[in-house]
Amino acid sequence: MKKYLLPILGVLAVVAIVSTGSQSNDNLDKLPKKFANSELEYKSGMSDIFSILKAYVTVERNEPVPRAALPLIPMTAEQLIEETEDVAYRLGHSSVMMKLDGKLVMTDPVFSDRASPVQWMGPKRFHPTPISLQDLPDIDVVVISHDHYDHLDKGAVKVLADKVGTFLVPLRVGSLLEKWGVDKEKIIELNWWESATASDIEFTLTPTQHFSGRGLLDRDQTLWGSWVINASDKKVFFSGDSGYFNGFKEIGDRFGPFDLTMVETGAYNSLWADIHMFPEQSVQAHIDLQGKVMMPIHNSTFDLSMHDWQDPMEQALAISKERDVQMVSPVMGERLVISEPVPVQAWWKLASN
Repeated sequence: MKKYLLPILGVLAVVAIVSTGSQSNDNLDKLPKKFANSELEYKSGMSDIFSILKAYVTVERNEPVPRAALPLIPMTAEQLIEETEDVAYRLGHSSVMMKLDGKLVMTDPVFSDRASPVQWMGPKRFHPTPISLQDLPDIDVVVISHDHYDHLDKGAVKVLADKVGTFLVPLRVGSLLEKWGVDKEKIIELNWWESATASDIEFTLTPTQHFSGRGLLDRDQTLWGSWVINASDKKVFFSGDSGYFNGFKEIGDRFGPFDLTMVETGAYNSLWADIHMFPEQSVQAHIDLQGKVMMPIHNSTFDLSMHDWQDPMEQALAISKERDVQMVSPVMGERLVISEPVPVQAWWKLASN
């Protein structure tokens, strides 16, 4: 019975958070009540929740979570401040810290122990972050892809409110940040294909195939998206969450090639294939984007699906070799110089013994 308890509680947790609802926005009347994908309408209801719950409690997995501690390299504020190269550090899941043109840029900062509306249940973190929120230096720009709990962390935002110069977010996400203590003047909201310059770097919000909502009553009331990050010497793509769609090719045609693509590779399942990519689709998205180097993200931190925890990296590595794609897989906290990608070291095998 114990193995059934957490999935059931997880569903109940979602049901319990309806009070988050929709948030206020000064331009509310000018925006659609709900946003939509460009190629399909993604719908899910209680029947889908029950199907997912049934699958969770009946699936047999060899290794849903790591058997040993994941390798991790601690980071310091000093090293980030003193860094002179264009670099990227994986912090976990889809959180990446970059230094571009001497500016610190962070994606989807999630530092909480659980990707959940409450911290007493829900998917628990496999590893600590390489650096704590409190130890982070001031950050020039934070980009948010969408409002789901594994990408928008209320606790992190509240701590970062005074440390971050600019928050770049999709439409209507800004009101959540304001509610959590971020000065309105620090927030820039964008629609798909809109661009803004922050700290002398150009950021463009680009489409994804996904959805939004933090409760049962606010479905699709905020926009979701990916980010093109165009610094003077490097161009980076951050996928956020997405199913595979023709938009990747359009983004590649408009903005490619990319020096680095950080592409969602994890939390996939046939039950929600429209909104999360399988590894072969993630590699294809990288190719569509005209990427030079691919770094799989959205894996190895939380158990959000029914595959074994290391499966995304194993599959991505095998497929990237088949497709002649240069993939990198830095350990959490490891310094990746974007112009000097290193061969993959299958660090995840160390946590599977």
